[in-house]
Amino acid sequence: MPQARNVIADLVAVGRHHFTSSEFRSVLGVSDAAVRQTLSRLAAKGEIASPARGFYVIVPPEYRRLGCLPADQFIPLLMEYWGVRYYAGLLSAAQYHGAAHHRPQEYQVVMEKNRPMIVCGAIRVVFVARRNINEVPVERFNNPRGTVLVSTVEATVIDLVGYMHRAGGVDRVADMLIELSEEIDPERLVEASSAASILWAQRLGYLLEHVGAGDRAVLLKKHVQRYAQNYTKLLPGIDATRALRSKDWRLFVNASIETDI
Repeated sequence: MPQARNVIADLVAVGRHHFTSSEFRSVLGVSDAAVRQTLSRLAAKGEIASPARGFYVIVPPEYRRLGCLPADQFIPLLMEYWGVRYYAGLLSAAQYHGAAHHRPQEYQVVMEKNRPMIVCGAIRVVFVARRNINEVPVERFNNPRGTVLVSTVEATVIDLVGYMHRAGGVDRVADMLIELSEEIDPERLVEASSAASILWAQRLGYLLEHVGAGDRAVLLKKHVQRYAQNYTKLLPGIDATRALRSKDWRLFVNASIETDI
């Protein structure tokens, strides 16, 4: 019968850094109780971690202080295990595209349905539900364990505006738009907006103009003026009785915006 550490060493030798409890039990040929005991012992020593039930990652020495693999290294593997569509989004995606002033405290993953937050050692992963996720444009970024799917910069700024409460509020979103605006392709921005509510496009366009990136929103403005039938609020849920109106974006500007950049 193989030893547990040998099984893990064999996985690492072929470049694999994850396994399931059922796979482990099958290789060792022992009972469920024995497997649980073995896995618990290895986890206590920091050699493995379990970000989700039945799913384990092998933690190399350089990440022992985290008590887990970094989120971008195990999320693609976990999503494959769950069999679900995903992408790293919002603040996490903004980091990939160059927004360096606001480091997120947690890794944000967008999925079709909500799931409870994952805590694995010092790593925290939160999930955000998003409709039309199959239509959101994504790209791949490399990491030491493979690649991770990340929303394109255009889809990222749309999501940041759509989920402002998840991104630290309108001021923080405006700061990130300043950092990301040079990477935005106007045509791709319109294409990405087709997978989201027109209300998000109205808010995004106004904010881009506000931070001096109106040139990136010229085509988006035509899109909004064609499809936006009603005025909406810059900040949903906030009174707009005395708010200024942006005719171009059909928007009640019911918030003042202060940027730090």
